[in-house]
Amino acid sequence: MEINKENLKHNTKEVLKFIVELVKVAFISLAIIIPVRYFLIQPFYVKGASMEPTFEDKEYLIVNEIGYRFEKPSRGDVIVFKYPLDPKSFFIKRVIGLPGERITIKDGEVRIYNAENINGTVLDESGYLMAGLETSGDIDKTLAGGEYFVMGDNRNASMDSRSFGIVPEANIVGRAWVRGWPLDKMDVFKKLIYNL
Repeated sequence: MEINKENLKHNTKEVLKFIVELVKVAFISLAIIIPVRYFLIQPFYVKGASMEPTFEDKEYLIVNEIGYRFEKPSRGDVIVFKYPLDPKSFFIKRVIGLPGERITIKDGEVRIYNAENINGTVLDESGYLMAGLETSGDIDKTLAGGEYFVMGDNRNASMDSRSFGIVPEANIVGRAWVRGWPLDKMDVFKKLIYNL
């Protein structure tokens, strides 16, 4: 009888020790995962064809949320943002125009006017647009501070700044960083450099 009590005490201590360790592991995991998920990176599921051929429907991306706390979005960045007309919806598009710039779209060409190009220059988008694709629209928009002009890479199937207007900086969630799915297309995205 005495041996059984000792065994029971020992087993109870072991079970309690295991539970305490399990709680510690869960707490530490949550302390790491929650800040990473809500402040550093966020998963994003691509829905629709507006960014083809760069991103296709049902691809899974990781979005860098912290980068724009240290630098501003750049031309060519693919960003995830809250849709200006319904902030509960999220869109993914490419940054074309930056704060303070004038953007014109005419005869299929996107032209950028800024301090370096006061007479405007045609934006070379051959690196991500399908060959022969022209940008439709007749736009002449000057951006204020904190405003961005965005467009999808599949210009004929994209609802973007040509239809809903500018994207305020406050609506930007982050930059597309990694394509995680499908595995055969896994990739880390680098910043584009334009010759303007």
